[in-house]
Amino acid sequence: MYLSRFLSIHALWVTVSSVMQPYPLVWGHYDLCKTQIYTEEGKVWDYMACQPESTDMTKYLKVKLDPPDITCGDPPETFCAMGNPYMCNNECDASTPELAHPPELMFDFEGRHPSTFWQSATWKEYPKPLQVNITLSWSKTIELTDNIVITFESGRPDQMILEKSLDYGRTWQPYQYYATDCLDAFHMDPKSVKDLSQHTVLEIICTEEYSTGYTTNSKIIHFEIKDRFAFFAGPRLRNMASLYGQLDTTKKLRDFFTVTDLRIRLLRPAVGEIFVDELHLARYFYAISDIKVRGRCKCNLHATVCVYDNSKLTCECEHNTTGPDCGKCKKNYQGRPWSPGSYLPIPKGTANTCIPSISSIGNCECFGHSNRCSYIDLLNTVICVSCKHNTRGQHCELCRLGYFRNASAQLDDENVCIANVCDNELLHCQNGGTCHNNVRCLCPAAYTGILCEKLRCEEAGSCGSDSGQGAPPHGSPALLLLTTLLGSASPLVF
Repeated sequence: MYLSRFLSIHALWVTVSSVMQPYPLVWGHYDLCKTQIYTEEGKVWDYMACQPESTDMTKYLKVKLDPPDITCGDPPETFCAMGNPYMCNNECDASTPELAHPPELMFDFEGRHPSTFWQSATWKEYPKPLQVNITLSWSKTIELTDNIVITFESGRPDQMILEKSLDYGRTWQPYQYYATDCLDAFHMDPKSVKDLSQHTVLEIICTEEYSTGYTTNSKIIHFEIKDRFAFFAGPRLRNMASLYGQLDTTKKLRDFFTVTDLRIRLLRPAVGEIFVDELHLARYFYAISDIKVRGRCKCNLHATVCVYDNSKLTCECEHNTTGPDCGKCKKNYQGRPWSPGSYLPIPKGTANTCIPSISSIGNCECFGHSNRCSYIDLLNTVICVSCKHNTRGQHCELCRLGYFRNASAQLDDENVCIANVCDNELLHCQNGGTCHNNVRCLCPAAYTGILCEKLRCEEAGSCGSDSGQGAPPHGSPALLLLTTLLGSASPLVF
């Protein structure tokens, strides 16, 4: 039921998304961690690679500015209008909500026409550099699945570096350099992502495409994730199998799109001229109206759900793994070294499930009904062998044919499965009794016994000796039933 429901929802979403966006959903397909299949041993779990859905990761980040007092408005100051740098009567005042521009306005939802933004103090201390570090932290490893997009309300900076960290901000490495003059600013020849190839896709470049002054179409800066994916999946990302294969076999490629933190280093505001106009320094500042970072929790292909609780992201691990990134095997499941899941073979991948340790395999989830387990390599799973106490199934959690679940017993009880006491074909309840759930006969008030074959007064020793009904019939249950039906005054004895 759940699988068919998932396939219906997935098919609907693919149909809608193909209309709404030019690219297909990136890194989809791996939406289930396991499914049940039928074998000779009963139902068992078939495990597969899985991962959380891609989502807007700015909902879960923490932002830090350096220097911490770089936001405008304390004390209040005036700055020049974006369109006309010589009209300098706009005000930034942190104490007035309508005039304040705090950092959280970089991530608020505004639709197509942004009107709120974070803004730095103006370059009033020129010639000292006006430099700001904006650090975005998740306290969790995430995988980027779409372009990083930064929308400036001011002109785009003349010099900027986008950096990444894989160790929660302890060390940093550049992702991309941005400048109006790459050679002058960073001693690098200018390049664009289109100049790269499959072999140079990890090259760190300096681009001049996104660093211009005040114009209406010069507000957005990209870090092009999809263009890099396209080297393997084609220009419209249709051949995702090729991309998955590369991510699976090239660790450096997967690490390239993996971060714990991002840092935007704003090194020089948009000047637009060769020389800074020292008489109008209120023209120069940074202002960002929106930052988009789309990705998913990194769970090493061992989870489909990532929970945000107490300001922390954590994978809900499957495949007997544990840890914030599902990066190790659970206790008693270290029968082989931990390994991340694999995208291959397409389309289900390989779960690389953690298997029980040798020391614990004797009672591995068999509820005490088996002393042996067996690892089935083809299914990448462990099953209990030779289930006792009339049980069966992958974990001895089911009853053998002809036995029924004893509702009053726990799964680890030896009497959890009991025989087919009565039914409507072979073993009838006698004397007007009715069979309840194939487990027991519900007897009329005057009768008792497994099949209601005994008079209750007989057990109490109160049946009259000279009464016909007080002389209980003898013999087998079938003869008892025949006697009752024929209304015999004396029992048939063989």
